[in-house]
Amino acid sequence: MTPRHIGIVGCSAEGAALCYRTICTEGAALLGPHAHPEISMHTHSLADYVACLERGDWAGVGELMLSSARKLAAAGAELLICPDNTIHQALPDIAARSPLPWLHIAEVVAAEAKARGFRRPGITGTRWLMDSAVYPEALAAHGLEHRLPDAAEREEISRIIMEELVYGIFKPEAVARFRQVFGRLRDAGCDAVILGCTEIPLIMDDANSPLPTLDSTRLLARAALRRSVQRMMPA
Repeated sequence: MTPRHIGIVGCSAEGAALCYRTICTEGAALLGPHAHPEISMHTHSLADYVACLERGDWAGVGELMLSSARKLAAAGAELLICPDNTIHQALPDIAARSPLPWLHIAEVVAAEAKARGFRRPGITGTRWLMDSAVYPEALAAHGLEHRLPDAAEREEISRIIMEELVYGIFKPEAVARFRQVFGRLRDAGCDAVILGCTEIPLIMDDANSPLPTLDSTRLLARAALRRSVQRMMPA
């Protein structure tokens, strides 16, 4: 038996690249030196997604995701992941039409939060993600509470993501701002923080965060690795 072929539905380049690299580099621990599952990626222009997001066109977001899913299925993929938290808001609407099963990033992160004994994570990400039910619903399914940054913090975090991080621009001022927000979430009773944009782990981690971090990008990649090799394991 061979590992399942992983299909990556990309959205923003930096987050998708980190997810891809994680699968490739950590595959060796499961499969042997230099080994990783077969991986294919399809990415529509980020501008196409942003245009849908700006006008609240979640059906349009879903159709872009579904288009990628179909192309990946045609390329031989056997399971799908999307290293973009925001557009998961559209996933429930297209899941029944998808040619392949998906791993849901928020469900992966919520399960990890539960397993690590966290009870009230803070949620960070784009303004579309933080204003959505993507993480609140996934956390509630595990009996977990959550907290959000305040309105001004949400706008500033989203601005940093969309104007800097997605372009690979990493400024000390952005790190300082995230640290400030994470510190306030800690003071509000959070015991961890979800890095709910796949670019945030490029500047924030346990080494510089006032709270333990839940790295959505790498957690999703590792979950995909486990699912990929699952059929190779003894029953």
